[in-house]
Amino acid sequence: MATFSSLTQKHVLDTLAEHDELGAEAFLAAHGFEPSPDSQINHEGRLYDARAILAVAHRRATGRLATPEEFRSSLGQALTILRRRGFEVSGPTTPKRPPAAPRATRTPSASSTRKLAPEDRPAPVCPTCFVVLPATGVCDECG
Repeated sequence: MATFSSLTQKHVLDTLAEHDELGAEAFLAAHGFEPSPDSQINHEGRLYDARAILAVAHRRATGRLATPEEFRSSLGQALTILRRRGFEVSGPTTPKRPPAAPRATRTPSASSTRKLAPEDRPAPVCPTCFVVLPATGVCDECG
């Protein structure tokens, strides 16, 4: 699958210039594309086939021509990248992710505080010599 994030505005502008030089039919034929009116670039009042322009610009950026099949799943993302590069594009848009649900913050309340089990409670320690106190609560060392 082609990724179009490496495209720059210059790659696209150079490809548009090649399209203008050859003409629409010759440009599409030279690169093996059929006309696809579902997505177009409107640049300086002229309409261009977005799929073919993207594929050739992709080759300028990466050295590999994106095939028409690669656009089936990534056309919306590719058009979004063209829009980010400053081009006016008509065609499918990438669906926006729904906003993440706010995370609930839990504040402990008096009724929800957990009581420690006897084995989880820290053993009482003598404040003077720091020895664990016996069950009587009186230190055997300090008295």
